[in-house]
Amino acid sequence: MELHEYARYDAVGLRELIAAGEVAAAEVESAARNALAVADTEVNGLALPVFSPALDHAEDGPLTGVPFLIKDHGPVAKGVPFFLGSRSLPGIVPEHDSDLMARFRAAGLVTLGLTTVPEMAINFSTESVKHGPTRNPWDPERGVGGSSGGAAALVAAGAVPVAHGSDGAGSLRIPASCCGLVGLKPSRGRVPCGPDQGELMLGMAYEFALTRTVRDTAHLLDAVQGPGVGDKYTAPPPHGKYADELGADPGLLRVAVTTEAWSGAAVDGEVAAAAVEVGRLLEEMGHAVAGASPVLDWDDVMRTTVAESVAIGSLLLLAPRRPDPAAMEAVSRRLLQVAGDYSALDMMAAFGAQNRVTRSVGAFFTEYDLLVTPVLGRLPAPHGTLRYDDPGHTLTSWLKSLFDYGPFTMVFNISGQPAVSLPLGTSEGGLPIGVQLVAGYGREDLLLRVAARLEQAMPWKDRIPRFSVGRR
Repeated sequence: MELHEYARYDAVGLRELIAAGEVAAAEVESAARNALAVADTEVNGLALPVFSPALDHAEDGPLTGVPFLIKDHGPVAKGVPFFLGSRSLPGIVPEHDSDLMARFRAAGLVTLGLTTVPEMAINFSTESVKHGPTRNPWDPERGVGGSSGGAAALVAAGAVPVAHGSDGAGSLRIPASCCGLVGLKPSRGRVPCGPDQGELMLGMAYEFALTRTVRDTAHLLDAVQGPGVGDKYTAPPPHGKYADELGADPGLLRVAVTTEAWSGAAVDGEVAAAAVEVGRLLEEMGHAVAGASPVLDWDDVMRTTVAESVAIGSLLLLAPRRPDPAAMEAVSRRLLQVAGDYSALDMMAAFGAQNRVTRSVGAFFTEYDLLVTPVLGRLPAPHGTLRYDDPGHTLTSWLKSLFDYGPFTMVFNISGQPAVSLPLGTSEGGLPIGVQLVAGYGREDLLLRVAARLEQAMPWKDRIPRFSVGRR
């Protein structure tokens, strides 16, 4: 299988070829290995050499034979070391799979590698001191977003059709926006997070994947959704298969559109225009579209985000072997200091702030079915724009710099609604622009129905990055 042939297919397309006997799974894996070798040289998206052999997987799953990658944020897969993008961690080796990884294996995904992340995975750019910058296939001088940056770069470059990622403040949607991909953050409790944690980052972090097509997102969600044994809470079960939602009529919806950041951050005109255009198209489709957004206190958003960051730092402080601060980047060191000083009263105040944000957003979705916003406030940033290793940062100033760049995503990590970034815009210079769709809690079905309609009306499959293995 030639690279240009391989890169043409999404995950479902590859699985169909394998199931029909038109190509052997071994041929697809060989093509993926070649593609990863070529792509990683260009984008620097792998945190370790490609696995040899691939991780064990089911031979009869719905996505058997489809090449796949996992994110270096761990613990994910039994026996695969994770580093959190940091020189301070020697490579912690999990003794078992996460519940989600077990489902990836059962789906038949062929896991071939570990993708790069920013240190501690709390950055909207992927350029750790450990690995250096991961480069955007659309423009190598620009970043890929974060924290699922290596995953996004390699999917966009055509090396694999789908890759695992996580989203604690926008870390699936922002790389999707930067790299022209589909990035779904599911509802809180839709995808299992056990067995090692009852909830990820106080319930504000979510795991799923990056894809190039809406149908891959739907099929993968079918394969992994649902509660794990002993989960603290779970999302309402779907009415049927998510893949069946792709052709379903969403009905006439009440749609809100906003391009104003709740933080007051400036929003680039091209970025705002992409969201407005999606609203206009939805209105043409017959939906009732209005300018509106949830009413939020940004101080509550920031207070809650600090608490989530402290939760990350606390895991490191509680670890049997604490990482060496001297080997950490500047904001990571600051994070450990804040986590060590954070009190129970601080945490209770943060829970109160989280509740206020969640109630406000929940109330908004009693009046509207869908919210349309930008993902980022700007176009993909040049390398070095976000300076995680700047010793002048406090934790608060660091978070402010993140949300000046990506002000639209964190709110829905706090409140728990499903949100997706779709590559519906393109800048004058040819860079992808993601538009975020948000639905009420548990309504991934509605998001997928609308996303499929938009993919058909505003197709992106023929937009190929400057670097793609499919161009070779």
